[in-house]
Amino acid sequence: MHHTPYAQPAAPVLHTPDGTPYYTAPPQTAPLALYQPTAVLPVSAAQHPAATYLPAPANTPGRDPWPARLLAGGIGLGAGGLGLGFLLQTLAAATTALGLLLGILAVVWLLKNGGTGASGGRGGAVNVHVNVSNRNR
Repeated sequence: MHHTPYAQPAAPVLHTPDGTPYYTAPPQTAPLALYQPTAVLPVSAAQHPAATYLPAPANTPGRDPWPARLLAGGIGLGAGGLGLGFLLQTLAAATTALGLLLGILAVVWLLKNGGTGASGGRGGAVNVHVNVSNRNR
């Protein structure tokens, strides 16, 4: 199938004596004229075909669609509340995860440093001397 049925015929190819091709343009049917723009005239509604499809301007105010505005506001508030709920749920999950991570790190640190007793984590022998005297006897 030929996709360009109205294509211009190809320009004839001429060759110079040394074999270099050069292309010639077909002869013009009329002399070239300079473009001279004309003044733009206003188009009336009767002349313009799209004017028949435009809606008529409403000069009188219509009924206030308060039920539609209430419904749109309710949908907007509901969507905002749902988004806020997702945000708070994500924040709670993140803080819970951080708390668990810090707790695990604290337990690992205590196990590593032997944090049992009042010795402050320093292992070794402790000398204890206790003198007990009962003066009431």
